Amino acid sequence: MTTPCNAPQWLRNLGPDSMTLDDCRRFYAEEIQYAANLRSPALIDAFARVPRENFLGPGPWQIGTAPDLVTGRIDYQTTASDDPRHLYHNVTVALDASRNLNNGQPGSLASWLSVLDLQPGDRVFHLGCGVGYFTAIIAEVVGAAGSVVASEVDPQLAARAAANLVQYPNVTVQSADGAEVDPGPCDAIFINAGVTHPHPRWLDRLTEGGRLLLPITVPMAPGLGKGIMVKVVRQHDAFSARMASFVAIYSCTSTRDAALEPLLTKAMATGSMFKLKSLRTDAHEPAESCIVHSQSFCMSMAEAQPSFSSAD
Repeated sequence: MTTPCNAPQWLRNLGPDSMTLDDCRRFYAEEIQYAANLRSPALIDAFARVPRENFLGPGPWQIGTAPDLVTGRIDYQTTASDDPRHLYHNVTVALDASRNLNNGQPGSLASWLSVLDLQPGDRVFHLGCGVGYFTAIIAEVVGAAGSVVASEVDPQLAARAAANLVQYPNVTVQSADGAEVDPGPCDAIFINAGVTHPHPRWLDRLTEGGRLLLPITVPMAPGLGKGIMVKVVRQHDAFSARMASFVAIYSCTSTRDAALEPLLTKAMATGSMFKLKSLRTDAHEPAESCIVHSQSFCMSMAEAQPSFSSAD
């Protein structure tokens, strides 16, 4: 294995044959730190500590490209050996290449987890946990005082996640459609599958100041969607919302409304979706500030307006 030319001096001094797995994990964490602009030392350290190879099965592994934004196609190349050091780069790794199922690009997932501002002691719901690698990252950040409820709709992946995460007593894995899981009160919710709207339960389960991150997407290819990651923050009975990034991701089929997809497509094409400021759940008539309006919720360009009782 060659030492990356942009490696820090301490790593170049080791030489290619002297790099231990711990060395590779630390360099990988630094690579992710700058690729995702991470500011949380706990999150950076989590990427340096969690052994990615323990979650992906034996090598050699298939390394995937980013999906084509028109066809959704992902191309793969196989690593030269089963040396786990191949995994410590900012790349996707196939879980089932025939279905385009991958352990996602660490830089992207890290940037999204950073947006959630995870803290020690937080209770987190992770929908779409796959084989559990990024769930382990979350568990490391929230620590023993925190807890993680993870769900995975694919039974085989869920079984792998449960086995992979057995060493984390603060993690519970449910083999289920995440939209049907009640995680209880949560400080943070990470939806790792494309939806057209937030499930009402997710909003209801957010604690005061709780953060929800979800991909609002339109179809791109069978099973895949493209759109934006949205961060929602609960402020009493109101919800502020902001675009966090663009995204291409697998779809959560049970939390999709076909009637909303053309409205979302138009909102993204005109740019109004990028002006999102709140998710309104109050009853109101459609207004100029409404981006996507439905009977149960509204994506709005208006700022969130929390109401305060006299006790507040």
